[in-house]
Amino acid sequence: MTLQLIPLIITICYLALMLSVGFFTNKFLIKDSTDYMLASRSLPAIMVACSLAANNIGGGSTVGLASKAYGNWGMSSVWYVLAAAIGIIPMAFFAPKLRKIMAYTIPEVVGRRFGTTSHIITSILNIVSLFCLTASQILASGIIISALVGINIKVAIIIGGLFTVVYTVMGGLWADAFTDLFQWSIIFLGLLIALPFVINGVGGWETIVSKVPPAKMSISGMGIATIVSLIGQYFITFMSGPEMVSRVFAAKDENAGKKATLMSALFMALFSFIPALIGIAALVAFPTIDPSKALSTVVFTHAPQWISGIVCAAIIASTMSSADSDMLCASTIITKDLYQKYINPSVSDNNMIKMTRISNVIIGLLAMCIALFQINIITLNIFSFMLRAAGPFAAFILGLSLKKCSKHAGIVSILVGSVVGIYWQVMKEPYGILAIIAGSLSSLIAFFITSYIEIKVTNKLAPPLDAE
Repeated sequence: MTLQLIPLIITICYLALMLSVGFFTNKFLIKDSTDYMLASRSLPAIMVACSLAANNIGGGSTVGLASKAYGNWGMSSVWYVLAAAIGIIPMAFFAPKLRKIMAYTIPEVVGRRFGTTSHIITSILNIVSLFCLTASQILASGIIISALVGINIKVAIIIGGLFTVVYTVMGGLWADAFTDLFQWSIIFLGLLIALPFVINGVGGWETIVSKVPPAKMSISGMGIATIVSLIGQYFITFMSGPEMVSRVFAAKDENAGKKATLMSALFMALFSFIPALIGIAALVAFPTIDPSKALSTVVFTHAPQWISGIVCAAIIASTMSSADSDMLCASTIITKDLYQKYINPSVSDNNMIKMTRISNVIIGLLAMCIALFQINIITLNIFSFMLRAAGPFAAFILGLSLKKCSKHAGIVSILVGSVVGIYWQVMKEPYGILAIIAGSLSSLIAFFITSYIEIKVTNKLAPPLDAE
């Protein structure tokens, strides 16, 4: 699809704005490593909420959701995002504790309770997962830019990747937070404004209802089992997701973290219906097109060019907002959890910022190289989410929640959950059970059994979380 002039100009202006945010935050807001890694721990609830929502709403929740609505799922595709809104709600109850402990990363929390080995393994699992997710989101950006602008996909991957790397390297989490605020606004408002034009363009709501089979208009069409599975998967992913938890660490206080989590749930719930309705409208107007082009085709056909430009920027924003967060979290873990902790404990604060920026550049460029091979995005994402959650899930959640548990319960649960998760993935998820769920449940069982036996035999407990 060749992009018209006005949408192209809007998209270029959006990308230029992202770079200006990185320059501004670097010049005026970055004074020390906490500023760079956690935005001075001073983000208000609205910024944290928008950042949480923007991080979850990637290309799969915009273009992908519309294509699912166009295809087999119909309106039940809303659960792809609505399940995320429900799955993030329990995080609100953990948010005050997360903010109170003044940690930087998930591996740090695990290490405080369960020791060096648990800390290092969790760090490595998180880094590999975040690197893969960065690559998949840069690839998604490239695919979307290529489709909307009409340029070679490899060139589009390089353009999207470089823009993301540059503004993240310059401004750290401050840049991420400001761009996420803007990106979420663009994603939500852009598609919301386009929706009435699309519905009117295909003949109105009455036409949609009359032409779409009733089964496709049902929001329960995918089945209760699939919906429950999605909610469980999102809960595990969010609670063990470094890019999600880091936003709570960066909230200005405990209450802001809790409010932000609930606000993000509301934002995602409201958003979930928009791309689904656009996909259904595309089915009415263009019943024989490629489902992956449903959103762009119907919007570019029935919405004014300026709205098409906003939607184009919104779709690109949806992937960039995820890529920048994954990249920054990976570099923070490399610098804070590995370099400062084990290699150079006396490193100065300025050098910490330099090391984090260097790590950002390396991760971003390597992720771009991986993206150029155009590995299957869904496969890469499923593997990444499983890797970061299956093992560390129990150690992080229970280490955060339980006062009484044994020190070795952490490492045992991490190893058992990781092995089961990887095995389940390799074996193509037997019995229809997702690898992330099989691994996480295994880690929970291993944690409780190990803790019970160790306390019974030795009566030795893991140190409390507030102990350094």
